[in-house]
Amino acid sequence: MAEVLNVALRELFGKRRVRRLRAGGQIPAVLYGHGKESLSLSIPATEFSTAIRRGTRLVELAGGTTDTALIREVQWDPFGVEVLHADLVRVSADESIETPLSIELRGRAPGTTQGGVVELLAHEVVVECPVTAIPEKLELNINALELGESLTAAELVLPPGAKLVTAADQVLVQCIVPFSEEEEDEVEAADISEPELIGRKEEEEEA
Repeated sequence: MAEVLNVALRELFGKRRVRRLRAGGQIPAVLYGHGKESLSLSIPATEFSTAIRRGTRLVELAGGTTDTALIREVQWDPFGVEVLHADLVRVSADESIETPLSIELRGRAPGTTQGGVVELLAHEVVVECPVTAIPEKLELNINALELGESLTAAELVLPPGAKLVTAADQVLVQCIVPFSEEEEDEVEAADISEPELIGRKEEEEEA
C-alpha cells in the first residue's frame, strides 16, 4: 500500500519564504507529469521523512491535490540529514516506468579468501517495472564470485513484471587482486615518464 502524504498548494516563492517553510516543518516540492500542469507543493517533513526511511517510492497525495505519484528525486542538505526539496511525478497504478535502482551486494565472495577484493563497478541499474512493484533496491548475490571473475547485470534477480533496461552484459562487480604499493609506484612512474618522440632516434643517429 502506498504511503499517504498530506500536501498543500504552495503559492509563495523565494529563498526567504522557502526557509520559513522549512523552519515550519514543511518541505517544498514540485509535482509534474502526465501532460498536466506542474504544481508547487509543501509536504510535512515528518511524513516525507517516514516515507523515505521506509524506502517508499510510490505515494498517494491528499489535500491540495489528489494524485498517485512517484518520488523521482530528493535534494538533501550538504550533510545528507535534511531534505531540501523533492520532485514528484504523476503515475497511474496500471503503468510501468523506467527507474534507476541501487545495487546491494549480498553474501561473501570466495575469492576474498585468496587475497582478492570485491570491487563494485556500478552502483545502480535501470529497470522497467510496474509502479506498484518498484523495489527499494536490487540485491546481487556474490557467494559464487571467485578470484578473477565478475558478475553482470544479467545475474540480478528482478521482481515479477520487471525487465532490465541496462545492458545485460554490463559488468557490475568483480573480484580482483589489489595492487601492491610497489606496483602502484610502477604504474605511476609509467604514467609520468616522457614518451619517446617519433623520429628522435633517427635524428640523433644522423647527428
